[in-house]
Amino acid sequence: MTDGFTEEQIAFKEMVHRFVESEIPKAWARELEKDEDHYPFALWDKFTQGGFHGIGIDEEFGGQGGDIIFQMILARELARSLGGLAWIWGITSFAGVKSIGLYGTPEQKQRYLPKIAAGELRAAIAFTEPSGGTDLLGGMRTTAVRADGGWRINGEKIWSSSAHVADYLLLIARTDKNVTKSYEGVSLFWVPTASKGVTITPLPKLGMRSMGSCSIHLDDVFVSDDLLLGEADKCWRMLLPTLNNERIMVSAFCLGVIDGVLEDALDYAKQRKAFGRTIGEFQAIQHKIADMRIAQYQVETMMFDCARKMQRGVVSNIETTALKIVASELANAVADSGIQVLGGMGYSAETDMQRYWRDSRLWRIGPITNEMARNSIAEMLGLPRSF
Repeated sequence: MTDGFTEEQIAFKEMVHRFVESEIPKAWARELEKDEDHYPFALWDKFTQGGFHGIGIDEEFGGQGGDIIFQMILARELARSLGGLAWIWGITSFAGVKSIGLYGTPEQKQRYLPKIAAGELRAAIAFTEPSGGTDLLGGMRTTAVRADGGWRINGEKIWSSSAHVADYLLLIARTDKNVTKSYEGVSLFWVPTASKGVTITPLPKLGMRSMGSCSIHLDDVFVSDDLLLGEADKCWRMLLPTLNNERIMVSAFCLGVIDGVLEDALDYAKQRKAFGRTIGEFQAIQHKIADMRIAQYQVETMMFDCARKMQRGVVSNIETTALKIVASELANAVADSGIQVLGGMGYSAETDMQRYWRDSRLWRIGPITNEMARNSIAEMLGLPRSF
């Protein structure tokens, strides 16, 4: 889809597509994904080579610039080949570019954004807690207490992707317990992983394997005042626009998975023979592939509508939440159909269908479960809170 794109955006899309095909093809992604115990530093370096870490960062800080459309183009093209491993780029982009770039002081921006743009700094998101899950605020037990020159943080986080190789954690903690609303009294910190008292442990999981997801234990971790992002006790309202951006980004990854599945299913249907014919001649296969293209069009249309509205500052939470639900469910359903089209080979680690399915399954759970997302839409429509 290039309708409505500027010439610069079209040129960027074509450049990224060529780069992905030559530098990070699907075959390499399969090999990277097999090794759950080793973070793919070589993939991170490819992103650095392409200048992708600088997308969304102003040129004054060493970045490439680029608005949300550029970011979504990149996310989609990366996921077409990498599936969930594209999130290796997305994590630092969200934690650094979307946080420091928006909430940071001039000094924080000058200190960290050039390093992110140059691929010299990795970040991880530390929001979820073992007792909370989707109930992020109600279940928050991690606390930050004022100390001389900073804060002392204690608590636990879980499912923090790539935390074991990160330089910093974008971490939220409760800084005031005497509040009437759970979203009050919460602050956002930029925590060095090398800090004394930080223990990070990788967790095995179904998909997105080699990027690693971790539990984090924080034992009286000191964080200086200059590592607080935004205003103390008031980070949640500050984060809400960023969460909308994250939902659009996740949807772009989902759309990339749909692209990759459709490519592979078409190719296989044109080559694989059974009962004396190519399987693409069978109506059952044709319908599955047609449904993939329909899903692609749905997500594509919704996503760029949300992105363009976000550019104008008129996108609603209902729209981005609905987009995330539709994109994640269609991506996972399309990947499941892709396995069916390929049959036994779709279940094999020699093809990408099983990888697309495993990776896309997560997006129905995070960053918000689709059940909770539906609850939120209903509440935004004026219905009573159901949880």
